[in-house]
This record gives sequence, C-alpha cells and structure tokens, in this order.
Amino acid sequence: MEDIRKRLERSRGKTLWIVGGRISFDARTAVHANIAIRNGLILGIADRSGPGANYSSAETEALDLSGHLILPGLINAHDHLEFNLFPRLGNGPYPNYEEWAEAIYKPDQSPLAEHVAVPEGVRLWWGGLKNLLAGVTTVCHHNPYVASIFDSDFPVRVVKRFAWSHSLAFGKEIPSAFSSVDSHVPFIIHLCEGTDEKSAEEIFVLRGLGALDRRTVIVHGVGLGAAGHELVEGSGAAIIWCPTSNIFTLGQTLDAQTIMACRRMALGSDSALTAQGDLLDEIAFANHRHGITPERIYSLVTDGAADVLRLRSGEGMLRPGARADLIAFKDTGGSPADALVHAGISRVELVILGGQPTLFSPEMTKRWPDEFRASMESTRVGGVERFVRAPVRWLMEETRKHLGDRFCLAGKEICS
Repeated sequence: MEDIRKRLERSRGKTLWIVGGRISFDARTAVHANIAIRNGLILGIADRSGPGANYSSAETEALDLSGHLILPGLINAHDHLEFNLFPRLGNGPYPNYEEWAEAIYKPDQSPLAEHVAVPEGVRLWWGGLKNLLAGVTTVCHHNPYVASIFDSDFPVRVVKRFAWSHSLAFGKEIPSAFSSVDSHVPFIIHLCEGTDEKSAEEIFVLRGLGALDRRTVIVHGVGLGAAGHELVEGSGAAIIWCPTSNIFTLGQTLDAQTIMACRRMALGSDSALTAQGDLLDEIAFANHRHGITPERIYSLVTDGAADVLRLRSGEGMLRPGARADLIAFKDTGGSPADALVHAGISRVELVILGGQPTLFSPEMTKRWPDEFRASMESTRVGGVERFVRAPVRWLMEETRKHLGDRFCLAGKEICS
C-alpha cells in the first residue's frame, strides 16, 4: 500500500489531460474539449484540437474519455454521514421533527441497537461511500468534523468551514455559535422542520436570537409561511431542501413555486434515517415527482450549492484554477442538466477528487494506468459494481460483526 501511495503522489506532479469528452460549462452547455489537471487543480480547458489530444511525455498523461459527458463533482449540502446504514425509521407523518425523534429514539431496541453498535468511524466511511457512488465530491456533514477520518484519504471532501447548531430544540448556545463566524462563513441549522404552528414560528424565534442574516442556512424550512419566506429572502439567508426526507417525516415539502423562486438554495440528501436514498435519488424525485426543471436542479447541486455553503475553491464548476473535482457519465447527447436528472448510480462511470480518481466503473478501469487501479477495491451496491478508493474489505468485516451478512447503504443492498 505504501508503494502505491508513493506512485500516486508522484502522479500528482504530472499534468493529466482528459481528452475526447464533452465538457459541461453550465446546465445547458457542453462542448468537446480537453481538460488539463495538475496538483489537484484544473490548469486549463482547451479545444480538443489543441495541445493534449496527442501529447505524451514523462511529465504528462492522457486519459481518453471519448463518449463521456464530464460534469463538475456534485455538492451534497446536507447529510448526517454516520446514519446511512440505518433503515428509514418512523411511521409519519409527524407535525414536527421533535415528535419524529421521540417516536423513533429507542436505543436499546432493534434496529437502533445493532446499528449504533457499528463503530462510528465505520459508519462515517459508509456515509462517504454513499456520496461517492452518487457522484458527490463535496458533502456538508451536519455534525462535528472528525479530522482523524475526514482528513485521511476519505473518499469525498467534507466541508470544514462553517458553524452549526442542530435546531432550536436540540441545539445549544445558538447566539454564540452564530456570532463565532465571520461574514463569509455559513451558520447552518435545522429550522421550521414541521407543518404545525410551532414550526412556522421558528424563523421569528431565530430572528429574535439575532441569528438571521446572509450567513444563515436553514435546513428544511417546510413550515415557513408567506411571512417567513419573506423574512428569509429579505435577510439573504439560504435554504437547503431535502424533499424525500420531508415527505417521509412530515408528509409534505416545499412547493415547486418556492423552489423555483428562492434566490439562495441547495439540495441535500439528508441521511438514510428519513431519506429515500442518495443525492441522485433526490435529484430524480425533484424532477420526476415535483416538477422542478433540470436547469434549476443542476444549480442546486453545483454553483448554487457552492454559494450557499460559501465554497471558494471553484467547487461546482469546471474552470481554470478550480479544484479538479469532476464526474463522468456515458454521453447520450443531451444537455448536462438533462443527463443529471436521469442519472442513477449506474450512470456514474468516473469520479475524480482533487485530480485523483476515487471511483471507476468496470469499463473505466481499462482506461487508467496500473497504479490507479491498484489502489481501488470492488463493491456492489444496489446491484451496481464499482471500484472505489476505500477500505471496502475492512468496512465489510467490521459491519458484519454487528449487522450480519445482509445490510443496506441508503436503502441499497451492499455486496462485496
């Protein structure tokens, strides 16, 4: 393993040209071009007849992605990574999140008891893999940042620069948490997660605490009434929408008109405790079941999400100087937005995080040098085989000690 890591580090000093594919520039626009990557960043994007198409040297590698559509890595604005092995819990709809939590919290009973017994570090890794398989390269984990795990070869980038509180009911010292961040750092809180009058009032309580301005990011917001939405828009605050989680727990979610009109919004998967699956499942629901346009959805998981989370390194877009986070689908000729809303995990052929591949489809493994393939382990989730840069065999062994041979990742059965 150490020899593989040394070879991967050496590869970071080379320029990688990704050639032959169609590159997404926005929701509607993709052109045939080549991307140059070096030291984890996009050096440039050139016409495919320019340098890189046939260029090879000791300092350069070329990867042919002909027949593929290349998008920026997706941004999942809300997850609880340690809860993605769990089944959905509850028998809603509930009027608010407090009643849901009271109904499902039975830590000494199955299925909570055996799932909580899986070590937290193992569960966090599985949460990272859930996101990786769905083409996510950046995720916001609404819980403490675990540096010993997230800073050590984790398969996705976990947002580190934000302040948070769980909610008005379960959070602590909200005013001090809010005031601890400067004007360029988001403050994230579950708010108005319900359909009753108490939930609707939470936005006004938050304002009374002095914790509502452009830094504020509201997760869910289902209970916001007309006056609440006006307050959110006027303050410059943002909303993270988690539709399938809302439908499961509350029986409703934000309406399509609100989704289309909200100036600052992102999409989140939430965790398997309440959500249908992964971020691609949320994307499909938003389009197929809720009527949100492909173009709007594309923004909610790329540049719009980067704005909500105050990401400043080019996440959510493909441009020179940005982090080299990208994904590839088989190209069917449509727009990037149309391809995205029809994608499931079986469509994700390649994920690159910071210039390094973290996921291959079986077909994609044939296109990469040996040192990259050697660092991957095979997994099959929901019947889809992928090779990922993760300790899959160890994760399976540790999980089986508590859950047996059959268990699921965000509702999809896992095999090794």
